[in-house]
Amino acid sequence: MNPAMRYALTFPGTPGTQAPQDVVVVSRTSATGPGGHPVYEDESGIVRAEISDTGEVRMLASGGHQSPHLPVDAHPLP
Repeated sequence: MNPAMRYALTFPGTPGTQAPQDVVVVSRTSATGPGGHPVYEDESGIVRAEISDTGEVRMLASGGHQSPHLPVDAHPLP
């Protein structure tokens, strides 16, 4: 299966508030993650994720002192 070039990652809103979910679009890079799957990142390079061909997501820290949250959904984009 050929991996998608872009994904929309949906993250939960701030707990205890009425904040909407955040959606971040990430694009495939030439890198592979620790699991051997493609690495995707947003335009800023801050949001980075390894996404398998079955849609499993592993968030990757792009800098020190980060503790990335898991998205609730990873949806491939055309």
